Amino acid sequence: DTWSHFENHSTVLEFILLGLPGDAQTQALLFMLFLVIYLLTLVGNLLLLLAVKTDSHLHTPMYFFLGQLSFLDLCHSSVTVPKLLENLLSVKKSISVEGCLAQVFFVFATGGTESCLLAAMAYDRYVAISSPLLYSQVMSRQLCAGLVWGSWGLAFLDALINILVALNLDFCEAQNIHHFLCELPSLYPLSCSDVSTSFTTLLCSSFIHFFGNFLFILFSYIRILLTILGISSTSGRSKAFSTCSSHLTAVSFFYGSGLLRYLMPNSGSVQELIFSLQYSVITPMLNPLIYSLKNKEVKAAVRRMLRKYL
Repeated sequence: DTWSHFENHSTVLEFILLGLPGDAQTQALLFMLFLVIYLLTLVGNLLLLLAVKTDSHLHTPMYFFLGQLSFLDLCHSSVTVPKLLENLLSVKKSISVEGCLAQVFFVFATGGTESCLLAAMAYDRYVAISSPLLYSQVMSRQLCAGLVWGSWGLAFLDALINILVALNLDFCEAQNIHHFLCELPSLYPLSCSDVSTSFTTLLCSSFIHFFGNFLFILFSYIRILLTILGISSTSGRSKAFSTCSSHLTAVSFFYGSGLLRYLMPNSGSVQELIFSLQYSVITPMLNPLIYSLKNKEVKAAVRRMLRKYL
């Protein structure tokens, strides 16, 4: 019913993704750059995923979550980058309205899952540092699997609610999206109907979902910090902190760029595009690097795996 309303009231059949500015030569260079980034994202995350799956040394909750993060990064970048690459090569940079809404849904769902997963990883680090002796009992297989399924479930429900409300928007004349991908805030200026319901839904769900997870991560790290400060030996402190540094870096990248993107007005400004590129294109590539460069166990596992297969 909502879909038939949408089709009857919207005269626009496709949007134009104006994407990244520049002449044909710049677009060709950007295409090469993002193609390399996408290939590195695929290779880096697949390597990490395989290492976690095949190496028995990495069969612990922390690495289980890391494998899930790699899988999620593969999904998140595959929702955004292929369309961006196609856009950079094509003269008519169009996307069907249905395709655009599908992208809105999957960007929201994968981004929302990552937010939940980073919160689950913060809880994992908190348990590991505050109760090391009970760690394997508390972070059981069932709990880890439950946290992952819960992350996906919550994010997809959130995305579904937002997309169902967005289907009531009408699009009459305006077609140009000043962006390289479809995100809900970018569609509001194009709608010729009242966007307040959709905007309120987006605001409330984002606040609960992203800000809720952010507060949970913050709270976990305050507890972690208090525990670390209570450790008497310096080596013990640095060891405890080093297990968190990778996760903290990943959280900073994801939340820093994501929050800045959504707090900015939809002006199609260069900064807005840069922040969007940061969390939808760059972060999925950086996550495996952040974890593998800072982690001896991951480095050793990848080396063992490469030796075995090459």
